[in-house]
Amino acid sequence: MEENVILVDENNVQIGLMPKMEAHEKAVLHRAFSVFIMNNNGETMLQQRAADKYHSPLLWTNTCCSHQRDGESNIEAGKRRLQEEMGFQADLKELFSFIYKAPFDNGLTEHEYDHVMLGFYEDDPDINESEVADWKWMKPSSIKEDILKNPNEYTEWFKIIFEKFYEHLIKDVPQ
Repeated sequence: MEENVILVDENNVQIGLMPKMEAHEKAVLHRAFSVFIMNNNGETMLQQRAADKYHSPLLWTNTCCSHQRDGESNIEAGKRRLQEEMGFQADLKELFSFIYKAPFDNGLTEHEYDHVMLGFYEDDPDINESEVADWKWMKPSSIKEDILKNPNEYTEWFKIIFEKFYEHLIKDVPQ
C-alpha cells in the first residue's frame, strides 16, 4: 500500500492526507524532513540515492530524507528513516524549516514544507541498498565547492538547503 503524505498549508498546519505519488504529481504542499549527520571532524555524511528511486536516482544528497507519517513527530520520523536508509540511530535536533518547490524532468514536483534536522555519528553506516547506492563524508566547504562545479550530481533540495542555509549548517560545527 502506498504511503500517504501530510498535506499542510504555508503555516505547517495539517489540512489532509494524500498518497505520496499523487501529491508529487499534483505538486501539493506537504510535510517532509531532511536529516544531516555530522561527525566530530566537521564532516557531513552524504548519501547517493539508489539507482531505482522514482526521482533523482544516483544523485548525492543529505544523509537521509523522507516524509512524516500521520501522527509522527519530525524527530520520530527522522530517526525512523535514518535507521531504514542508513542503518543506524542518532539523536536529532530540528534546526529550521522552509518551503521549496522543485519540478523534475519526469513530471513530478517536490513541493515541501521541509524540516531540517542535525545529528552526530562517528561510525560507518550500514546502508539499505534498495534506498542508498553509496555514501561518503565531506566537509561542508568541500560540498559547497563541488555543488558549484558539479550541480547536476546533487538533488535539488540539497542544493537549495546549501544555498540558503550553509552558514546555519556550519555554525557551531568543527571545520
